[in-house]
Amino acid sequence: MPTLWLVFTLIALAALGFVLGRQRALASAGGDVKLLHSLPAYYGHNVALSAIVPALAVLAIWSLAQPMMIESRVAAMIPAESIAENTTVSLVMSDVRRLAEGLDQAVEAGVLDAAGANALEAQTIDVRALLGQVGVALGSEVSPEVLAAAQRYRSLTATGSMLKTIVVLLLSLGGFAWAYGHTHKDFRARNVVEQGIMALLILAASLAILTTVGIVFSMLFESLNFFGLHSWSDFFFGSTWAPNFRGDSELSILPLLWGTLYISLIALLVAVPVGLFAAIYLSEYASGTVRSFAKPLLEILAGIPTIVYGLFALLTVGPMLVRIFGQGEDGLLGVEWMSGATSVLTAGLVMGIMLIPFVSSLSDDIINAVPQSMRDGSLGLGATKSETIRQVVLPAALPGIVGAILLAASRAIGETMIVVMGAGAIAKFSLNPLESMTTITTRIVSQLTGDTDFASPETLVAFALGLTLFVLTLGLNVLALYIVRKYREQYD
Repeated sequence: MPTLWLVFTLIALAALGFVLGRQRALASAGGDVKLLHSLPAYYGHNVALSAIVPALAVLAIWSLAQPMMIESRVAAMIPAESIAENTTVSLVMSDVRRLAEGLDQAVEAGVLDAAGANALEAQTIDVRALLGQVGVALGSEVSPEVLAAAQRYRSLTATGSMLKTIVVLLLSLGGFAWAYGHTHKDFRARNVVEQGIMALLILAASLAILTTVGIVFSMLFESLNFFGLHSWSDFFFGSTWAPNFRGDSELSILPLLWGTLYISLIALLVAVPVGLFAAIYLSEYASGTVRSFAKPLLEILAGIPTIVYGLFALLTVGPMLVRIFGQGEDGLLGVEWMSGATSVLTAGLVMGIMLIPFVSSLSDDIINAVPQSMRDGSLGLGATKSETIRQVVLPAALPGIVGAILLAASRAIGETMIVVMGAGAIAKFSLNPLESMTTITTRIVSQLTGDTDFASPETLVAFALGLTLFVLTLGLNVLALYIVRKYREQYD
């Protein structure tokens, strides 16, 4: 049974359990609701939750674990001599999965029957041409080892899916029967249901923490593998980024970190003044009509995909800067300060535009949280409106504004697409904002793109870069929360 239909079956059993549990509770009380410990709906909810929650939990865990277990068993079947020199087991397994899916499509289309798919032999039939009849394109000829692995993959998947269906249905029916059997007028259904709902809420709240822990550990283990192959002192204290997949690589994070911080600084120099001034205007000077129109319009910038900002940097901002700082007749200044459209300034300006709504929206909310009584007191003492904003409102809102700026900085440090298209790909130390540079996020994408050896330092360095970036952005977020909580004034 497909997973989707299995879920629908569990939902149907839960709905049936709700109806029958409610009716059984009422029947045990002779139809008198006053004799029940809980409302009738709680009895129905108890049966429904018992029928669906444990079964769904097992279904989710099984669906995640089954592919990993099958792949590990099938990968052990592939002899080392059948793996090409420039490929890896993971690439061979992707061919195995694609071939297994093609065989399934061939069976569904009637080109093969189930027995025929398992009896195919690469020496006697052109598997590639056969699967081409059902629209499955294979990049190369199918070897006997890959075909046998794909057939084993299909067999294990079918067996695992059948066992999954049986176990999940039995667990659902068992929970249904247990809860239905315990349903009577004195059963404390409300307490049980509320405890179950609380457990689900705790689980949901824990998912974010568990996801973060999983991300950290996945990057940490791969980073340890990298530092086992490459010197940590060169990574943290070297001065050159020069990956070479043939060996003798220099992989220092410092040039990348410099480019990341430099571009982020320019972005903040654009976003903070514009965003803060926009927030002051919207909260203190704008009328209700202007605010209701301008604030949503400003926040539209936050919803624009970053690839669009990247295209804007590449096609508009970069050429505009070249016309100003370039050499020749097209250069307004007549000197060659900028030779191409990609530069730190290009990416920083566009990224700053992207960050404006982050700064303005958060600052606007913080400024509006300052009590009106403070403004009235300042105005009553003879201060002008601008003096009140400078000397009363902004100092009161300053911790929150600083937190908003640090959160915007975290967003800038983690940006990728604008940097890829607007800043270039050169890792170096330079103070010239008109030169091309690159960032940590850009290098992570570059090192993991293409047909590379996953066990090489040049590929594993991406995880060390990601872990460093994670620690950096996490530190900024913690600092922002600390500043907001420590210096925030509580107003009555």
